[in-house]
Amino acid sequence: MHALLVEDDDRMAHALGTALAQRGHTVRRVGRATDALQHGREAQFVLLDLGLPDLDGLELLRRLRTVCGAPLIVVTARCEERDIVQGLRAGADDYVVKPFRMTELMARIDAVRRRTGVSSGARGTGRPVCTGDVEIDPAGRTVRVAGTPVQLTRREFDVLALLAARPDEVHSRQEILDRIWGDAFLAVSRSLDVHVAGIRAKTGRPGLVRTVRGFGYQLGAASQENSR
Repeated sequence: MHALLVEDDDRMAHALGTALAQRGHTVRRVGRATDALQHGREAQFVLLDLGLPDLDGLELLRRLRTVCGAPLIVVTARCEERDIVQGLRAGADDYVVKPFRMTELMARIDAVRRRTGVSSGARGTGRPVCTGDVEIDPAGRTVRVAGTPVQLTRREFDVLALLAARPDEVHSRQEILDRIWGDAFLAVSRSLDVHVAGIRAKTGRPGLVRTVRGFGYQLGAASQENSR
């Protein structure tokens, strides 16, 4: 795997680079956002620090997601809930707060790679599903609302596609977290809730994902009426 390490701290970059190399990965380390954008297309995995000297890390994350679809983990000292939510909404597949155990980070990298590998392997399967004026196309990994394309993050689309695959069923939080995140024990986190909120906000159809209180979520009957 070719990893792009975006980290301006030399000691941290050395530790991360060494750990990745010991696991057989090639690493390109950059310390500035401009260099990250230049090399983002070639990366198979990205580790991103948010405290960069030339651009806020969250803004870089948003820009990277326009040119780089590789799995991405934010590794940062920012531990406020607002930062974590913004990072996940901007397209991060996971969010790790410094200081951290290196073995845990490596395990998270492996888990994210497994999850994103399964997701990308699903491309080309499944027929479009329509609810109200929303069309979800699992094969093309696209969403349209009233005929207009809507850009979701990879993880947001994975959640929506899972619900659309069996629209008559209610999916438990544990099932969604296990199948999309690879870890049902993430039920204590807000990661799933953040992505559901992102789906609702970006489509402008709050009813597209129906909450079954105390259990999970189901694909809803989205329409302009129930979005008001």
